[in-house]
Amino acid sequence: MSLSSLPFAFLLATSWRDQLEKALFDDTFDGVHQLVWFDYALLIPYFILMAILAIYGMHRYEVIWTYFKHRRKPQPQPKARFADLPRVTIQLPLYNERFVVERLLESVTKIDYPMDRLQIQVLDDSTDDTHPFTERLCTEYRAQGFPVDYIHRTNRHGFKAGALEEGLKTATGEFTAVFDADFLIPRDFLHRTIHYFTDPEIGMVQTRWSYLNRYYNLLTEVQGMLLDGHFVLEHNARFREGLFFNFNGTAGILRIAMIRDSGGWEHDTLTEDSDLSYRAQLKGWKFAYVPDVECPSELPVETHGFQIQQSRWAKGLTQVAIKLLMRILKSEAPFKVKLEAFCHLTPNITYPLMIIVTAMMLPVMIVRFYVGWQQLLLVDTPLLMATFGSVVVFYIVAQRERERRSWPRAVLMMPVLMAAGAALTVINTRAVIEALLGVKTAFARTPKYAIAGTPGEKKKSAAPAKYRSKSGWLPYIELGIGAWFAFMVFYAFDTYNFLAVPLLSIMVAGYWWAALSTLNQEWRDRLAWQRARRLEAVRAE
Repeated sequence: MSLSSLPFAFLLATSWRDQLEKALFDDTFDGVHQLVWFDYALLIPYFILMAILAIYGMHRYEVIWTYFKHRRKPQPQPKARFADLPRVTIQLPLYNERFVVERLLESVTKIDYPMDRLQIQVLDDSTDDTHPFTERLCTEYRAQGFPVDYIHRTNRHGFKAGALEEGLKTATGEFTAVFDADFLIPRDFLHRTIHYFTDPEIGMVQTRWSYLNRYYNLLTEVQGMLLDGHFVLEHNARFREGLFFNFNGTAGILRIAMIRDSGGWEHDTLTEDSDLSYRAQLKGWKFAYVPDVECPSELPVETHGFQIQQSRWAKGLTQVAIKLLMRILKSEAPFKVKLEAFCHLTPNITYPLMIIVTAMMLPVMIVRFYVGWQQLLLVDTPLLMATFGSVVVFYIVAQRERERRSWPRAVLMMPVLMAAGAALTVINTRAVIEALLGVKTAFARTPKYAIAGTPGEKKKSAAPAKYRSKSGWLPYIELGIGAWFAFMVFYAFDTYNFLAVPLLSIMVAGYWWAALSTLNQEWRDRLAWQRARRLEAVRAE
């Protein structure tokens, strides 16, 4: 849009607003706007939706309170230590991980554990050159005396869950440690986790994730903050309070007898880890969380890769809720365990609710600020504090607890974090609706490139476009929703509603950041592909 067309667009928007106001209000003889039936039909569902969002926001405050309740208590330690170390199988599920598999195998072969008590299973479902490359690496390590077994499937039946279940058929360990391809395995990982299993009721030990490329760009820094909320606050609070919590699919170790007792790895959800976790805890198994053990991993460096990962988690967790929630609620677990399980498994329903709230926001703004806004503000303020305010408090507290020096920067990063949350709304809404409708989709991998960015390091290209999934219609919808919020920003200025401008502007930034960064990356990929084709043509001549 050119600058000369902006005044015309603003006049058009103002005219449209005036027409909408006439439809929403009924003028009395004294010129005061009165609410009509349509306004109530709009406001009541709007505040009901906001109240539901506020309930999940209040749950964040509850997690913080529970965390501080146990914060000063010493970390639970193993009941005893094994005199004779048990056999352990380390499972490494792979799918087209050409750029990180070498780093993964190098780290696993450095692990400090008796080799005669160890089995390393490389579970490779790759369909590209990762397969021959990984097979060759495994052969070389096996020749050096490392107990590496290479298992390559010609199909992806069951995806990651299917690969893990296939590996258990030949597993020689009593316990299995699982690591995704983008992780590095600490040398002392097994010595610091295995002894928790001296308690026969312990079925799983989860460790904390850390991030090799946390400061590669703003996106990776925000992802680190989001995951810190989970690993610093949520896991600690749930574990210390005796509530159900989940294995995160990697950087943990499980008792194989627990897996089999719980029905094994099932692949009817996209989060097989959460599915198994709840089935096992319903069977009476206990889980342990050891935050002092950090396992470095790599975060997605591109927006669409981040969105794909988050949508898989959102869909998978919703599928687990559909599958297990009634079983949990009917179980003999304490009420507080059931309530926490409900809050843990269902929060992604807030994404489609946010889409509905977004669609209603402009007419609600007109009602709120033209009729009785002082009274409505008494309802609005606590709801906003519970929803958006809880996000700010939750992640600032998580950063303060992770590293006290980092929390002032966390305050400055809050607008970016909230913008990143807006960037997930559309794709996660689709994921939740697909889960509710029973639509099955393939396990979408998150591409990793062995990037370990640090402050001051020159950023290298994440290049290989062959591992990137196409965004399709998503960025164009995000551009449209961003334009809707931009219009609301203009409207807020026009009606002197300046307090609404910061939040609305964050939404605009989030949607347009997601859309434009994805389109820019795909445009650069096309240019690179065209250059490669031209180079091939020149060489052929």
